[in-house]
Amino acid sequence: MRLYLCSVIETIPKNKQLILFDGVCNLCNTSVLFVIKRDTANKFLFAPLQSNIGQSLIREFNIDIIKTDSILLYNPSERRIYHKSTAALKVAKQLDFPTKLLAIFFIIPTFIRNWVYNYIAKNRYKWFGKKTQCMLPTPNLKAKFIA
Repeated sequence: MRLYLCSVIETIPKNKQLILFDGVCNLCNTSVLFVIKRDTANKFLFAPLQSNIGQSLIREFNIDIIKTDSILLYNPSERRIYHKSTAALKVAKQLDFPTKLLAIFFIIPTFIRNWVYNYIAKNRYKWFGKKTQCMLPTPNLKAKFIA
């Protein structure tokens, strides 16, 4: 099983980063489209947490998805996963101006940032709704997604 996990993870180009998101969450899907629109340097790829690669990374890094309830940012060149507000701010920092200015929120202590993040994550289905299945990318966006 370990060989399969490594081979799946190794399919991610080293010059990209992978954003794992809740594929049935309307807020998450809207956020993915927001990032795609502002990622003119083409730094990010995307996959639902529910996908094969999402599940492989969750197992590889022993992530308790119930406790994390988060987007995850995988950086293959560092072989590291970021989660919650740190992942969101690391993504924002690499997007076009003015979105990259959101990185100023790194000055806020992580426990406070994550408290806000957790509050939104806990209520996201109630506030923004939920799909019955993961988003299917349009043909134009298909190259940005990994299954």
